[in-house]
Amino acid sequence: MRYRHLVCFIGLVLGLGLAMPTSAQQARIKIDPDRVIDKVDPLIYGSFVEHLGRCVYGGIYEPGSPLADEDGLRRDVLQAVRELGVTILRYPGGNFVSNYHWLDGVGPERKPRLDLAWHVLEPNTFGTNEFMKFIRKVGAEPYFTVNMGTGTIEEAQWWVEYTNVKEGPYYAELRKQHGFPEPYGIKFWSLGNEMDGFWQLGHLSAEDYAKKAREAAKLMKATDPSIRLIAAGSSDFRPGADPQHWNRVVLEELKDHIDYIALHIYVGNPDNNYYNFVATPLEMERRTAIVKGLIQQVLWGSRRERPIYIAWDEYNVWYRARTGEALRGRRALEERYNLEDALVIAGFLNGFIRQADIVKMANLAQLVNVIAPIFTNEQGLFKQTIYYPFQLFARNAHGTALDVFVDSPTYDTEEFFLGLGERTTKLENVPYLDVSAVYNEENGRLVINVVNRHKDQPITTELIAQEGRFRGPFEVYEVNGPDIKAENDFGIERVKTVRKPDVSANGTRFTYTFPPHSFTQLIGRLER
Repeated sequence: MRYRHLVCFIGLVLGLGLAMPTSAQQARIKIDPDRVIDKVDPLIYGSFVEHLGRCVYGGIYEPGSPLADEDGLRRDVLQAVRELGVTILRYPGGNFVSNYHWLDGVGPERKPRLDLAWHVLEPNTFGTNEFMKFIRKVGAEPYFTVNMGTGTIEEAQWWVEYTNVKEGPYYAELRKQHGFPEPYGIKFWSLGNEMDGFWQLGHLSAEDYAKKAREAAKLMKATDPSIRLIAAGSSDFRPGADPQHWNRVVLEELKDHIDYIALHIYVGNPDNNYYNFVATPLEMERRTAIVKGLIQQVLWGSRRERPIYIAWDEYNVWYRARTGEALRGRRALEERYNLEDALVIAGFLNGFIRQADIVKMANLAQLVNVIAPIFTNEQGLFKQTIYYPFQLFARNAHGTALDVFVDSPTYDTEEFFLGLGERTTKLENVPYLDVSAVYNEENGRLVINVVNRHKDQPITTELIAQEGRFRGPFEVYEVNGPDIKAENDFGIERVKTVRKPDVSANGTRFTYTFPPHSFTQLIGRLER
């Protein structure tokens, strides 16, 4: 009788088209503290402020607003940025910088200019000194980009003099006249933005850019030898472009002057294919490996003692707000993010940790309103879905990156678009579990970051210490939501970080089940 009832129940389920529950898939993660990649540079938790849309005006800077402080800076934005944990902020662009003249934005008389990159009037009421006030209030490192488009190499040198020289020469004294007696000591300077792109004002060939950047670098370092210079690497991967030719020429010509080469990548989901989309950060790692090889080739036999690193100083999800009016004016690039976007950002950060030996800076583009984790209106702000995985990494994933062994179920993608007209070949054996780990040898603190890319199934995973033993409970933080398209909004938080019950872990292994479409961070101890 019971058997007959069971058969009838199964028949009813199948007849109604209902899915029977599936058991969790199985995986293993092996942690070995001796398998070291390199120290994780805190600068991979950077972001970007450009004079674009409402990033500056109506974002971080809104004089006259009841939410603004005495310097016109939004207090709620300041607090959200501090909580985000951003370590370095790139400024002032972006495409904007290739027609930006920094002298228009300092002193008592500001010069309004037509911003030819984003087609708005730039009042220049926010400039170098206002940005540095913002930097000091959020506790981040400043990173300036000079104009290698319409600007001159002498103008770049003057900016270093204005910001970094204490007294004596004209522009150092001009800063003092403007009310800022002490130099800022800005360490990081980029030699232009995306100069390989035909869309860039003052676009140059690789050879011409390298010559101009080399001479600017000489002037800038002669003014302040302590600065670190970042060359504009490849950003154009469209059909017909030759990004590695650009990178090779730039590295060859500038190898004696630069400290980083900057790469850019934006990804999207224009075909609404979830599994293709959540695999897109792997393309960043593929490009990283190629440029790492170019750096090694160029430096082979060189007398240079310091290495050249990679700075992914623009990356994000961007594909919705990129046509028509969404590309222009004061409401430009106001992308709204969902859960699958947050998983992609977690994937990028996992990738930067796995490439910790060569990737020493990264900047999520951008910080507020414009393809950003923070979104404002006149009354307040909300934190977009991508805010939460970034915050967990920036707060906790500090130490030494470990080479983690992952045995996970896999899937194959199709050939797909990244989001900016760039096609990539299909990817095979993409693991559902995307994992990184960071270890602090001094105190035994272990941080394990796991994205479960599976849309529908949890994955039960055995975590194994190949050397040493797990000690004490592991804290568990999870970023998830009701479905992959869930978004946040003003007063509505469908996707956020949730503290889950601690996991007992005393010994060489423990088990955890990672929910579908989730990012999980486990924090505990591994004793040697």
